[in-house]
Parts: sequence; C-alpha cells; structure tokens
Amino acid sequence: MKITEHINNAKGKTLFSFELIPPLKGHSIQGLYDAIDPLMEFKPPFIDVTSLREDFIYKQHPNGLLEKLSYRKRPGTIAICAAIMNKYKVDTVPHLLCGGFTKDETENGLIDLQFLGIENVLVLRGDARKADASFIPTPNGHNYATDLLEQVVNMNNGVYLHENNEENLKTDFCIGVAGYPEKHFEAPNLKTDFKYLKQKIDMGANFIVTQMFFDNQKYFDFVNNCRANGITVPIIPGLKPVTGSKQLVNLSKTFHIDMPEDLCDAINACKSEKDVRDVGIEWMINQCKELMAFGVPVLHFYTMSNAGPTKRIAEAIF
Repeated sequence: MKITEHINNAKGKTLFSFELIPPLKGHSIQGLYDAIDPLMEFKPPFIDVTSLREDFIYKQHPNGLLEKLSYRKRPGTIAICAAIMNKYKVDTVPHLLCGGFTKDETENGLIDLQFLGIENVLVLRGDARKADASFIPTPNGHNYATDLLEQVVNMNNGVYLHENNEENLKTDFCIGVAGYPEKHFEAPNLKTDFKYLKQKIDMGANFIVTQMFFDNQKYFDFVNNCRANGITVPIIPGLKPVTGSKQLVNLSKTFHIDMPEDLCDAINACKSEKDVRDVGIEWMINQCKELMAFGVPVLHFYTMSNAGPTKRIAEAIF
C-alpha cells in the first residue's frame, strides 16, 4: 500500500514508523530483525530502509603505486526490503540515491522493486563519499535529486531509458522527497531551498519526510510555509532522540541542525550518560506529544537500528 493511502486510511490518527540502516557486510539479517521486533507492537504501517553509496579504499602495490578500489560496506537495500515485507507483512520504503548508481542501475532497481510489490520510494541525492570534499555524481548517474525524481516519474508514465515501451507498461510508485525545516546545508538560504522543494512537488513527489529537528516551531513554520505556497502533500516529521552527550555536537555538525539551548543546558547538567539518555528521551516524548496535537500524519523515527530509545518514546505516546 502507498504511504499516502496509509495516511488517508488513518483518518487523522498519527501513525508510527521508523527507519533502519542495513547491517555491515558479514552480519546476518537476524541483527536487523532484532532491531525491528521490539517496535512491531506499535503497528508501523511502513518501515524505511536506507541506502549507502560505494566508498573507496586505496591498495598499495609492491611497486609503490596506489590502486583506487570501490567497495560497498552493506548489503543491498532492495533485498532487505523484500525480507522485511516477507517476515512482517508491512510495507517498506527503500531509499533511492543519485550517488553510487548509474541511471541504468536505477532503472533496473525500480523494475525489481515493482516486481517485488514495493510501492514506495524515497528519492535522495545522497551524501558525498568520505574522501570527497563535496558530492561527485556517478558517471552516467544523476547530479541532483530532481533528476532522479524525474526518472521515477518517467517510469510511472511508461517512459524508460532505452525502450519504446510499445506495451505501455508503467510503474506506480508513491514517491517521497526530503524536506529541511532548517534548510539544506548547501542551500544559500531558506527561500532557495524551498524553491527546489516546491519544484519536486510540482514534478510529482507525493510526500515529504523532514530532516530531524529538536525545535518543533521550526517544523510548524516549515509546514505553514509549504501550505501557504500550495504544497498540500503529507509532511512527515523525522525524529531522533539524543542518546549521548557527544551527540549535541555530532548531530549538529553532521546534519546541520540547531540544538535548543534548553536541551543543551539540561544535557550539560547531567552526571552520567544514562541521565543524558533519559533527558533526550523525555525531550523527544514532549516533542512528539506537541506534534501529535498539531496533527502530524506520522511520527517517523531515525532509529539507527537501535530500537531501545524509540521503544521508550512510543510506549509513552501511543
């Protein structure tokens, strides 16, 4: 079922969902199931599965020359989605990336997703590789999320890369895109960032999932701005509790978000990491209650495949 259908069927009730990271290669899928099992009591209608692009290592040969080798750290998102759907009978939302994938690989992946009955995708540009100062597109890949979105929309309209498609075969994906209440870090200002978001919706995106935030007012302002400018699709807040003192800096640095002063003060006053975790969870519980009162369609948690904190929050609000 499509994300938009799940939301419409809920008739105003706030749903619960979460996002997982594929395990490192060499690990079995049981570890992923262990991260899912504790959260199934809250009846998530869908589960997101992230995707990571390839990275590089440099192998030194006896002659001193370095060889640049591409490798992937984690198993494929499509296979994980299929396994989750088979075991839990819930819908999955695989993330599609520009980085690390050619247009042909993207088309093949979408054909596989349709074959498996996966109806939803989240379209993202993806991050730069660690060795790169900025995002570098894959040869014969996409530069921007709008380019990737266009390819998915084209397939929904029966337009493929290399075929005339005389049978007029079409995909039917419900397409999500990312939204940034505090703006994307590469956008010069909020107005420019919003312009590109509006372009994605006009192109055919069906729902928005936001970057994490810790100040609900920024989400409220973001939603109000979207509605005032004709964006009527569901806007799903992305959420993650602070679970360690170092995250005050790391989350802000990695995701380019502001941490509220009150939250920082409360965490800095903690005497142990357990106290920090408790403060972070309590902050997120209060955030969620306020978001539910605002009428958000879904509370979507970035679990980082660690179910414990999210379970505590869900127990308090659902």
